[in-house]
Amino acid sequence: MEELCRSHTYKSMKPLLDYFRQVRNELDQSEIKEKQISEINSDLMNKYHEIVKIHEKQISEINSDVMNKYHEIVGIHEKLMKEAFQLDEYKNEILRKENDLQLCQSKVDKLESDINSQQTTINKLTLHANFLASYDKCKEELSDKSDHLEICEDQSKKLNSSIIEKDEKISRYSATIQNITEHQKIISSKLEERQAMLKKKDKDIEICHAEITKLNRTSHLNIPSSCLPFGEHSGVHEIKVSGVGFFDVLCDSQLAGPGWIVIQQRIGGKENFTRDWATYRKGFGPLDSDFFLGLEKMYRLTRLQQYELYIHLVVLNGSIFYAQYDDFKISDEDHGYALSLGKFKGNIRDAMRFHENKKFTTFDRDNDSADNNCAVVYNSGWWYQNCSYSNLNALYGMYLSWWTEIRNELKEAKMLIRPKEKIV
Repeated sequence: MEELCRSHTYKSMKPLLDYFRQVRNELDQSEIKEKQISEINSDLMNKYHEIVKIHEKQISEINSDVMNKYHEIVGIHEKLMKEAFQLDEYKNEILRKENDLQLCQSKVDKLESDINSQQTTINKLTLHANFLASYDKCKEELSDKSDHLEICEDQSKKLNSSIIEKDEKISRYSATIQNITEHQKIISSKLEERQAMLKKKDKDIEICHAEITKLNRTSHLNIPSSCLPFGEHSGVHEIKVSGVGFFDVLCDSQLAGPGWIVIQQRIGGKENFTRDWATYRKGFGPLDSDFFLGLEKMYRLTRLQQYELYIHLVVLNGSIFYAQYDDFKISDEDHGYALSLGKFKGNIRDAMRFHENKKFTTFDRDNDSADNNCAVVYNSGWWYQNCSYSNLNALYGMYLSWWTEIRNELKEAKMLIRPKEKIV
C-alpha cells in the first residue's frame, strides 16, 4: 500500500519537478549569456581604447613626419636657389632630396594602408557587436562607441585632407626642383657646346702649328738654337744645333720663366733608365713622359755659350723645391761628359755639388770612384762620385732622391737649361 502511494505521488509530482528543472536550466543559460555579453562588452571596450591610442599615436607621428619633411623640403628649395650656379653639388643634393620625397611618400602610403586596415577592423568589430547585442543597454553602449568611431573617422578625414595638402606642396616643390634640373641640363648642354668649340679651336691651332713646323722644316730658315725665341709658348719645338743638326726639344715657360729647354724629366712614367752608354749619349724617351735628352746634345748646346741649369723637385708629400746653377755645361765624350755647375741658389741643399767635375757613368762604362759600378747598383746612368747625394735618373722609390740632412724621396724631377744671353 505504501509502495502504491509513493508511486502515485511521484507520478503526480513529476511534471512539476520537470518544470522546475527546465526553469533552472533556463536560468543557468541566461546567466551564461549575460556573462558572455559582459565579456564581449569588456573586450570591445579594450579593443576600442587600443584602437583610439594607436590611431592618436599614428596621427601624431604622421603630423610630425609630414612637418619634418615639409621643413626639409623648404630647406632644400632655399639651398638650391642659393647654390644654383654650383652644378655638380646641386645635382647630388637634388638626387638626395628626391630620395627623401620618395621615402616620405612610401611612409604616407604605408600609414594610409594601416589606417584603412584599422578602419576595416573597427567595422568588423562593430558588425560583430551589433550581431551579438540583444539588450537595450548593449545597444546604447554600442551607440556611444559608434559616436566615438564617427569622431575618429572625422579626425581621419581631416588627417587625409592634411596629407593631401602636404602632397600638393611636395608636388609643387618637386616641380620646382624639376625646373631647376632642366635649367641645369640646358647649362650643361651649353657648356658641352663651348667645350666642343674649344676642342675644335685647339685642333685648328694644332693644325696651324703643324703647318708652321712643316714650313720651317721645309725652308730650314730661321731655326733657333734654343727655346728663347718661342717665349711663353711651351711645348715641343724644333731647334738646330751645330754638330747635331735639327731635333725636337720640350720648351717650358711655366716653372721659371720663358726659354727653358727640358733636358731630363721624371713625371711618373714607365721609361727604363737602366741604359748603356750609347743610349745615354743619343737620348731616349718620349717628350711627353719620362725622358733624357742625350749627353751629346747637352754638350753641343752648352759649348756654344754660357747656360744656366734649373732643377725642379717635388717630394712625396707634395712640397716643391728648386736648385739653380748659373754656369752649367758638360765636356765632350772624350772627357766623359764631365759635369760643371757654376754658382748655386735655391731653397734646398746643394746636393748636386757632390757630383761636380765627375764623368758620366753607365753600367757598361764605369767612370766613378767607387769600388763597385754605381750605375749597376742604382740601375741608372749619372755623374757618380763614390755613388751619389742626388740621383734624378734612379728607379722610382728610395733611390730617386735628393739628400739634405735626410734622403728626400722624389715623385717628380725636371732638369732645364737656358742660355744666359739671348741667341738664336
